[in-house]
Amino acid sequence: QLQASGGGLVQAGGSLRLSCAASGHRYNGWKMGWFRQVPGKQREFVAVINWNSGTLYYADSVKGRFTISRDKGKDTVYLQMNSLKPEDTAVYYCGASLGAWSTLHDQNMYRHWGQGTQVTVSS
Repeated sequence: QLQASGGGLVQAGGSLRLSCAASGHRYNGWKMGWFRQVPGKQREFVAVINWNSGTLYYADSVKGRFTISRDKGKDTVYLQMNSLKPEDTAVYYCGASLGAWSTLHDQNMYRHWGQGTQVTVSS
């Protein structure tokens, strides 16, 4: 089970850190991703990390502004979001996948999802 938290309202240029806490399941060997979704649109890939190796991959739209990380001791994945823009406004979801690295931008490759946390960036 995944529990996402840390969303909120922030001004453009500000920062937020999202957390995704895992419980009841060990995610060793999985890839942990963050996606976001606005009403009427499909869930959009943001970033993913390999739980074991720490290998990272980002969407171009967030590269250089967002950082994904994980704390194995706390079974938690983080998304540090800096230099936020109004277009980053969305519900952010964390997910867990066993898919091949080349497929991890596809939400359909994720087996487990957290409940989502709202991020709103005001201009």
